[in-house]
Amino acid sequence: MASRFLSLAEVQETLSISAAQAYSLVRSGELPAIQVGPKKVWRVETAKLEEYIAQQYDRTRERIDSGTL
Repeated sequence: MASRFLSLAEVQETLSISAAQAYSLVRSGELPAIQVGPKKVWRVETAKLEEYIAQQYDRTRERIDSGTL
């Protein structure tokens, strides 16, 4: 069974981005995440990451269609 939540390292790996970029996405709220535990580690729900990816596809398509990309 797949895990419901991903660490920022897993998000980083999935999106092929740096740790700083993954942290920036959750800190800005662009990628919804929660902090859990006494150390307040970030966790991203797998479904939220999939929604984010789908939104990025839509935004990219809009930019292509409008000629801004």
